[in-house]
Amino acid sequence: MRLVTWNVNSIRSRLDQLLPWLDATQPDVVCLQELKVQESEFPYAEIAMTGYQVQLVGQKTYNGVAVLARQHLAVVATSLGDGVDDPQARWLDCRVGDVRVISVYVPNGSEVGSDKYAYKLKWLQRMHAYLVRNCTPGEKLAIGGDYNIAPDDLDVRYPAAWRDTVLCTPAVRAAWRQLGQWGLRDSVRDQLGEQRLFSWWDYRNVGLQRNDGLRIDHWLCTPPLAAQVTAAGVDKYVREGEKPSDHAPVWIEIAN
Repeated sequence: MRLVTWNVNSIRSRLDQLLPWLDATQPDVVCLQELKVQESEFPYAEIAMTGYQVQLVGQKTYNGVAVLARQHLAVVATSLGDGVDDPQARWLDCRVGDVRVISVYVPNGSEVGSDKYAYKLKWLQRMHAYLVRNCTPGEKLAIGGDYNIAPDDLDVRYPAAWRDTVLCTPAVRAAWRQLGQWGLRDSVRDQLGEQRLFSWWDYRNVGLQRNDGLRIDHWLCTPPLAAQVTAAGVDKYVREGEKPSDHAPVWIEIAN
């Protein structure tokens, strides 16, 4: 079973990449982020032609998350469900067979000290609270998405240049560790060991050519599922294609 997460940075802009990639790689489950469309504008028909069911939470112009699956797909929750008035579409909790799959798009945070950075830190606490209320580390759960966190300097090509940014601050890395303390494993890092492998490269300053990359797209799995992960990787060639997203698909393989 192959699970993939990909921030497409606009489903309409990336559809010509998404469809042939789905056909060529045929993953079992795909989590998408940053759709940038409302539900009514999503290309349901085109996705259905590839053999996938789809569930999504859309938002005009910004955010938006989806889960695609080759088998029955049931929605558990479309928000963090904590009563906070938050219109941003960043969370979709689904069941695919006996596996619970969540597509997540954590806020970027803009600049340290900004209101958006405070929102990011609060959002991560709300995510943790959702897991405490609604999930257990003993179930088969995989959370794939753009976390906008580089957990360690090993996940950054130029650590000194990124150290004080919203992707690498001690506070966001502490929030990441809190998710691990709840019971989630970094299933990509578990497979990579000390290998450096990135999922995002800046459009500016020839970031891809300089390999100015970060690993900010992740699969976090509970122990029962993490124990079944046999491989992980990044489809970097997609980022190297024509008019790409700034993110590449990140995948894990799970044994039957």
